[in-house]
This record gives sequence, C-alpha cells and structure tokens, in this order.
Amino acid sequence: NYKTAIQRLQTLESRFPFNDFGTEAQLELIYVNYLNKDYDTSEDSADRFIREHPRHPDVDYAYYMKGVAYFDQAPGLLETVFDKDTYQRDPGNAEKSFQAFQLYLQKFPNSKYSVDARQRMVFLRDRLALYEWTVADYYMRRGAWIAALDRANTIVKHYPQTPSLKDALQIMTTAYTRLGLTDLADAAKRTLELNFPGTSPEYKAHG
Repeated sequence: NYKTAIQRLQTLESRFPFNDFGTEAQLELIYVNYLNKDYDTSEDSADRFIREHPRHPDVDYAYYMKGVAYFDQAPGLLETVFDKDTYQRDPGNAEKSFQAFQLYLQKFPNSKYSVDARQRMVFLRDRLALYEWTVADYYMRRGAWIAALDRANTIVKHYPQTPSLKDALQIMTTAYTRLGLTDLADAAKRTLELNFPGTSPEYKAHG
C-alpha cells in the first residue's frame, strides 16, 4: 500500500524534520515513490535529499535512485526495434538516466550500487545507439543521405562499443558513396574492414 506509506512517511518527516527519523523518512520517500511508479516525484525526492543532506552516509543511494527513476521511464531495446514510430520519440529519459549513473559513479565509484549502475549504463548505451540507428535507417530508406550520416556519426563518436557500430559504418560507406564523396567512403570502408573483417560495405536498409 504505497500511497498510505507515502502519507505516513511525509507525516513522520514533517513532525521530526531535524532528527534521524525525519531524515530516514525523506530517504525512504525516494524509494516508495519509485515503487508507486511516480518516477518524477522519486527523482525530485532524490534531488531534495542530495541538496539537504550532501554529506549523509547514504547520499550515494539518492544519486543512484535518480538514475533508476529515469531508467524505468526509458523505452526498452525491443520497443525501440519494433515500434515503427520510434524515430519520432525522444530518448531523453534514457540520456538522463545514463548521465545520472555517470555522475553517481564519478562520485561514488566503490558504492554498493555501482555494479548495478554500470550494468544499466551498458544497456542504456546500447539503447541510445539503437535509437540513432533506427533514425539513420529511416533516413536511408528515404535517400536522405546527409541526415543518415549525421546519425551514423553520432554512433561512431559516442557509442563505438555497441553492436550498432557495424551498421553505422555501413551507412557511412553507402551514404558517402551515394553523395560521390569517395575519399570519405573509402575511409569509412577501411574502418569497417578493420573492425568487422569480411563485412559487406553496402548497407541494406530495414523495413
């Protein structure tokens, strides 16, 4: 009964704002709002705890939960692949989650939540790269070579360790060839062959 729990924790916090009970209630509100699927309030509660208790021994948990709150609002990998309207959707929550976990790990690299945060970041990196590939593929099917190149370059620059790298290099090779930019096409092709030997340089659009 999360709603009742939230009400009682808020009462506890308001009655004992300056002792350990009130502080613990404020910390618990981050998690209970998350369980109640009120992710925005969970994130706001985490921000408030960080602001008011920057040296608390459990402040790392507040930083971690900010990433988790955004994480649960981000579309998953399968949704990205199979939702035909994905290219129109903003991956902002995935980006915010990634940035929140990144900040958390910078501040607390040895925290007990760090292993989970790193695993979530790998997932988010793949998800963000796949989003860029989905948009690039959409543009390739329409012959919008420059727009496709922009998305492929984002993958190469920001997400080179993801499975989408091969598609990005194929898109770059094909799009540069279509634009008559042979030097750039050759450079992309060499990079593709170096990282994925035996792969065809020609990109075959999906859908």
